[in-house]
Amino acid sequence: MKFGILDNAKKVFDEMSVKSRVSWTAVIVGYARCGDMDEARRLFDEMEDRDVVAFNAMIDGYVKTGCVGLARELFDEMEERNVVSWTSMISGYCGNGDVENARLMFDVMPDKNLFTWNAMIGGYCQNRRSHEALELFREMQTVLVEPNEVTVLCVLPAVADLGALDFGGWIHRFAQRKKFDRSARVGTALIDMYAKCGEIMKAKLVFEEMTERETTSWNALINGFAINGCAKEALEVFARMMEEGFRPNEVTMISVLSACNHCGLVEEGRRWFKEMERFGVVPEIEHYGCVVDLLGRAGCLDEAEELIQAMPYDANGIILSSFLFACVYFNDVSRAEKVLKKVVKIDEDVAGNYVMLRNMYATEQRWRDVEGVKQMMKKRGTSKEVACSVIEVDGSFREFVAGDYLHSHLEAIQLTLGQLSKHMKVEIVN
Repeated sequence: MKFGILDNAKKVFDEMSVKSRVSWTAVIVGYARCGDMDEARRLFDEMEDRDVVAFNAMIDGYVKTGCVGLARELFDEMEERNVVSWTSMISGYCGNGDVENARLMFDVMPDKNLFTWNAMIGGYCQNRRSHEALELFREMQTVLVEPNEVTVLCVLPAVADLGALDFGGWIHRFAQRKKFDRSARVGTALIDMYAKCGEIMKAKLVFEEMTERETTSWNALINGFAINGCAKEALEVFARMMEEGFRPNEVTMISVLSACNHCGLVEEGRRWFKEMERFGVVPEIEHYGCVVDLLGRAGCLDEAEELIQAMPYDANGIILSSFLFACVYFNDVSRAEKVLKKVVKIDEDVAGNYVMLRNMYATEQRWRDVEGVKQMMKKRGTSKEVACSVIEVDGSFREFVAGDYLHSHLEAIQLTLGQLSKHMKVEIVN
């Protein structure tokens, strides 16, 4: 079974005159691990003396094949459950996007171990529930469960997502104390976290201190420089990566093209897009999207449109929205109208697309068309998402929502914004 030779194992199992609980469980585990849940279930149903190990194998198999409902049915049938049973269900719900049920099980389970905490924290991160991930991480500290390397890897994406730099610094120091930072995976996660928090030089320092690097480590630093608007540094790291014998992959090339895009390096972007073939990297739709955005922002609308038509993929909403932005920015009304029709055709009701076109019509004083866009949005039930931002203050997170006039510190916020506005006006005049 351990070598995956199921047919031979099943033959031996069938020829056994006396089958023990261990042999039944072994063959069920084998089929479950290979994803053949129909055969695993048939054997499970035939097994008379089923124990918690057999149930756990089936639950794990169902969870990994996305059948969380069937896993829950077996879980409810169990007379005896252990921490593995509960943790498998938590992972299953998180993998299925049902964080609420996962947390419910987490809260009611009688005993938790480190794997359970990691599963729930990782589940929150996986489902972009970064606030809850960090809150649970804090709760973990209060019950004296010590994080391990996996915990650090689970929680760092949440830190990066929220830009919680102070919290990230604490995790970095903890990782250093426990020597987790020697791991290439932890080092890479720290680079990514610092870069997304705007501390690109700290990210570079972590990279330089790493004793072992992987392609993902190089990718994280290149992307870090790219998102911080440091295209020259990103391309220098890319050149160094190749000099040191690391082969670029699909992610590397997205980071390189993004760096060119962020800083408007059109010729560099064209060059590296063509060079992808030499590296054995087949351009995917994300690579085409980067180049379309780069060309559009540079005003090369004809070339961008030709690339969209020539690429071996159907243009998605992201690419079309990007191209629409370029058409609006360069006031190409007829082209913008055609692009919006394509966006609507693929059922991408992104309010920002309509708003861009409406604003362009307003600039041209085409008020009838402005009203037409408003009516179209109303008819399709499209509404613009409310903008919000999150900052870390004294270890807690504060969310600010556009148009929120009920905030408890509204007066102080408006006063501060007014002062900042005055300062900026003075600097512009000077």
